[in-house]
Amino acid sequence: MLFRLSALIGTRQFTQSLCLGMVPLLIQVANGQELNLTKPSSQLVLIKNMQNDSNPFLEASSLPYGTPRFDLIKHEHFIPAFQAGMKQQLEEVERIAQSSTKPSFENTLVLLEKSGDILRRVQAVFFNLSSANTDEKIQEIEEQVAPLLAAHEDNIFLNRKLFARVDELWSNKEKLALKEEEQRLLKETYESFVRAGAKLTSEQQARIRTINEQSSLLTTQFQNNLLAITKESSVIVDSVQELEGMSSSEIAAAAEAANERGLKGKYLLAITNTTRQPILTSLKNRSLRKRVWETSANRGLGRNGGTDNRPLVLQLAKLRAERASILGYPSHAAFALENQMASKPEAAFKMLRDLVPQVIEKTKLEGEEIKRAMNEAGEAGELKPWDWEYYAEKVRKQKYQVDENAIKPYFEIDGVLKNGVFYAYKLLYGIEFRERTDLPVYHANVRVFDVLNEDGAQIGLFYADYIQRDAKQGGAWMDSFVSQSKLLNQTPVVVNVMNIPKGAEGEPTLVSLDNVMTMFHELGHGVHGLFSTVEFPSLSGTSVPRDFVEFPSTFHEDWAIDPIILKNYARHYKTGETIPQDLLTKAIAASKFNKGFDTLEYLSAALLDLAWHSLSVDQIPVDVEAFEAKTLKDFGVDLEVVPPRYRTQYFAHVWSGGYSASYYAYLWSEVLAADAFAYMHERGGLTRTNGQSFRDLILSKGGSREVMKQYTDFRSQPPKVDSLLIRRGLKN
Repeated sequence: MLFRLSALIGTRQFTQSLCLGMVPLLIQVANGQELNLTKPSSQLVLIKNMQNDSNPFLEASSLPYGTPRFDLIKHEHFIPAFQAGMKQQLEEVERIAQSSTKPSFENTLVLLEKSGDILRRVQAVFFNLSSANTDEKIQEIEEQVAPLLAAHEDNIFLNRKLFARVDELWSNKEKLALKEEEQRLLKETYESFVRAGAKLTSEQQARIRTINEQSSLLTTQFQNNLLAITKESSVIVDSVQELEGMSSSEIAAAAEAANERGLKGKYLLAITNTTRQPILTSLKNRSLRKRVWETSANRGLGRNGGTDNRPLVLQLAKLRAERASILGYPSHAAFALENQMASKPEAAFKMLRDLVPQVIEKTKLEGEEIKRAMNEAGEAGELKPWDWEYYAEKVRKQKYQVDENAIKPYFEIDGVLKNGVFYAYKLLYGIEFRERTDLPVYHANVRVFDVLNEDGAQIGLFYADYIQRDAKQGGAWMDSFVSQSKLLNQTPVVVNVMNIPKGAEGEPTLVSLDNVMTMFHELGHGVHGLFSTVEFPSLSGTSVPRDFVEFPSTFHEDWAIDPIILKNYARHYKTGETIPQDLLTKAIAASKFNKGFDTLEYLSAALLDLAWHSLSVDQIPVDVEAFEAKTLKDFGVDLEVVPPRYRTQYFAHVWSGGYSASYYAYLWSEVLAADAFAYMHERGGLTRTNGQSFRDLILSKGGSREVMKQYTDFRSQPPKVDSLLIRRGLKN
């Protein structure tokens, strides 16, 4: 089955200001060599007695649907469980590889799918905690196990006897009379072996092993550095007068955050994962805005003794380019996109570059409007990146007579979740979410819900972890503690993680419209996992190409501003009054504002990602910032006032996540999402019939059917780009 070193599916907050999506690094299971638990570096301390009976990972959880025993799990359980899990799986896989019986689908692929249950359990828990609730000990463990897991994967994919069995099945695939899902599993398994290096010489395989081990260490270090960078990049403010423009609840939260850091009497402004910082829409003090923006944009450069991520970037870029070359590809991008919908980097580049002229024109018009507002406010000089959001908010208010702070009181988090997100999904799919408090959780802010069909049958469990904390990486994502599989008799257990600032003590937690849409987006990933009805775990739920996985989640975003849904959940937290119709209309119109900026900062980041990963080994630069500047200029997206959503040194998606050469996937998926949403409205909009069709033909299929076939089954034709242009305000 597919294992994940980092099993997180990215979110909309990554697409817009979103998601530190530590995204899935998928590992196919099978192996044939003796387990080597000796870590090449000196830090790993092996823990004996790994068959300790008290280790909760060594047996299936007794809780409903195998949900983790967070009440029993301790840090000291992880390394022994990883060791036991790798040992168990290698023994299982070796039996497959050494079998004297003729290879069959059942005695090779099915047995591979069943292997590794201990490792499956411990990975699902550990890599969620390493992103959602980490600490120094978890980071140390991750640094220890990452190279072991990389070696474990290589032991599977580079096992020549095992590959010989898979290769024989692939060569005789036409004679096997396999069902469609079985054909998909054979294809995915065979291609995974080949792409891992199964056909290489022994010398080449040895180098691939070294590259994979080094890469695993570097990506883990990059990920851990980001958490340190977030903490060291917080902006400390001495006086409340400097915070003019912030709401009283935001100021109280900033004071509380500073107090938690031992800075009583001061105010702490946390830096989110994107270059753009939400607080910049409110701060009147221009010098403080500049300090916040520069802190954000220049983090990870090692300034003032801080953490420098640039050496890691250069090493990772070089290792990825070398690995691609050994495997016969001109670049890592060519390797990464081969099995995606785009197929080739040229297709992804073309989609992005074709949008640049329209987006630049739109952004410049927005900039002129914002510059006028800035001058009218008495601010002389040039428009700077730290001015854009502040004055864009003023233009938004002027054009639409709507203020973000006037809207947020109608978006209290519990009301948004139960009366908005859950309500929409009930109307579409007939499902119910019922909260339960009898299951253990990994943090007090995590909530658990049964997910039920209309007939009362349980689909699975949903964990919601929405509140921001220092121990959580930035952004938002979806993960699975248990993936659906008929073969393994597994019912899905999924989790959504976000970073919504908690209200001050005694105050409600109010949600921005952007985060409201992210909640809808993330549960879109969630139901992609929950509604899965496939046989094999490797093809379950979100196990689809990277440029398709964001389609179901992005599709669900626009239901957040559907008038029927909004009226049900947008209620004032004090009075219970429904949001006034005129404010609602203005809020929806205002949500379409500033789309040139939104699209350009995304395009810049996506082009930057593809540029880094289109380099050959001898093209890797020595100066990260110079390469970034040249790339943006070459593509014509180098507007000073609109920097990339992520600069290279804190671009988590592509250096520590699973989106290397694939950040374009959000826009590619958005083409599908916008087209599908428009099509659904042509057929009556928010109806159970429409929802059931989307559930049956898209959400239930996972990777069991080729994804474009899934889409045309639902839509009856390939997607068109027109709806995307309208959605992004680039076309009327």
